Amino acid sequence: MKNILITGSTDGLGKLTALKLAKEGHTVHIHGRSDAKVTAILSEIKALSGNDKSKGYVADFSDLEAVSRMAVQINTEIPVIDVLINNAGVFKSKTSVNKDGLDIRMVVNYLAPYLLTNAILPVLKKSDNPRIINLSSAAQAPVSETVLTGKEQVSESETYAQSKLALTTWSFELAQIEKNIVVIAVNPGSLLNTKMAIEAYGQHWSPAEKGMNILFELAISETYKDSSGIYFDNDKGEDKGHISTAHPDAYNTSKIKSLITLTKSLVAKY
Repeated sequence: MKNILITGSTDGLGKLTALKLAKEGHTVHIHGRSDAKVTAILSEIKALSGNDKSKGYVADFSDLEAVSRMAVQINTEIPVIDVLINNAGVFKSKTSVNKDGLDIRMVVNYLAPYLLTNAILPVLKKSDNPRIINLSSAAQAPVSETVLTGKEQVSESETYAQSKLALTTWSFELAQIEKNIVVIAVNPGSLLNTKMAIEAYGQHWSPAEKGMNILFELAISETYKDSSGIYFDNDKGEDKGHISTAHPDAYNTSKIKSLITLTKSLVAKY
């Protein structure tokens, strides 16, 4: 049985995946912004799965200080993490920037998972077969330095697409650095029936379960135990997608170097 941490797991894909994994007997640690919601979802997962091994963590991912505190808590409380699913994400938001003047989408979708993952690598490395699953998107756009650093505001959809390409690019880079960790970037499916998709586009194309099933499989299936550095596109098939190629920028050496250098400078104080 695996020890699994899923960010953004109080609703949508994260919650569905947490419940499915808990039903299989895995120890699932969930995360959300609200203490009350995390507590409620934990109770629900325990009741529906009959598995009382789950634990909850609270942090607002638009606040990198909170992310850093959560990482300290995880390093202290969880002896080993076999699978980290960086699922937390945002498209629409009441406020467009955080207290540091950075775009909410860029922080929640990219900088927060970057910061958290790097901070808890010691716990992941204690696993015999650690995996990191990063939730990308079909929407990927070239990352602008001015957008990443908060000097320029563009549309929600453009920033979202930039944040998802940043996450995907970093996934490939992390796979190169951490040879003993399987790192996979995945587009779980476009316009799945989740709160985020409905708020953003007012419609859905596929059931949320399509995304849940591929996250479950990428997290624990032996099929992907040697698949580090891949991009899995779940839009490519009828019921299930396949390994594909991400945006060309994700493979551009100079752009990768620029992104990682800039990212390190943005999270350095945390």
